[in-house]
Amino acid sequence: MATFLMIIHILASVFLILVVLVQGGKGADIGAAFGGSSQTLFGSRGAATFLSKLTTIAAVVFMLTSLTLTMVTSKGTSVIKQTGPAEQNKAAIPQQQLPAQPIQQQNTPIPQQPAGK
Repeated sequence: MATFLMIIHILASVFLILVVLVQGGKGADIGAAFGGSSQTLFGSRGAATFLSKLTTIAAVVFMLTSLTLTMVTSKGTSVIKQTGPAEQNKAAIPQQQLPAQPIQQQNTPIPQQPAGK
């Protein structure tokens, strides 16, 4: 399922790029609007062309495949590892190896300095 959606997604993105590149620019309408030759701010809109309808359809398909791919590929996975608290404590604190015999402390007196110096 994810492979099929990925193929549709790639085809939709390539088609969207091509349809946008084929369309003519609308920069001349904006420039004419500030010169006072147009009735509206961005020029006359007119009816939607065939290429603009194809752009809308390709954009909708691209968005839907993006959302669907996100939902399909992220189900059942998590960034956080699912372990119990006891297993997490064992992993967080490494166990130290204890010596075979306990270390005996020697009580040696510490020499004291004379207070008058």
